Amino acid sequence: MNIMLFHSTYGLRPAVRDAADRLRAAGHEVWTPDLFEGRTFETVEEGMAFKDELGKDELLKRAILAAAPYSERGLVYAGFSLGAATAQTLALGDDKARGLLLLHGTSDIAETASVDELPVQLHVAEPDAFEPDDWLTAWYLQMGKAGADVEVYRYAGAGHLYTDPGLPDYDEEAAEATWRVALGFLETL
Repeated sequence: MNIMLFHSTYGLRPAVRDAADRLRAAGHEVWTPDLFEGRTFETVEEGMAFKDELGKDELLKRAILAAAPYSERGLVYAGFSLGAATAQTLALGDDKARGLLLLHGTSDIAETASVDELPVQLHVAEPDAFEPDDWLTAWYLQMGKAGADVEVYRYAGAGHLYTDPGLPDYDEEAAEATWRVALGFLETL
């Protein structure tokens, strides 16, 4: 599978590269574009301030330019938190998308979004301050309305970015469970 993996608001951290290596070891081809052009951040607030300064349109433009050379292959879009939101936006706009793997995040869905049974898997903490229950319920219903085939996995007690060993949110048990399920999902695509 060809996977475009987008980083979180922390930037292209070692955990993203490690995740890409894990996916490569499972036989996938993986790209990890650096949408922040080398910048990484120690806190969510610093990363969000940089993202806001950069602007949503510029971030999306960078993501589209990163994916464009490979989209003809039929990409699986994936990402962490902010990167998941970016992946979702690209997947819903790419009729050749093979799947969508969302780790710790979702995004708004355009009313006109339409996909043909796009396989989608979401892994998120429970509770998660960035992905509240009301939001996730509405998101799930909208994704279904758009035509996606959605699976949601919740991890009780885990922090928001629980798959990143370099952050306080890290939860080894939840992270390993996530990767087992996600790798199985990718095998079905």
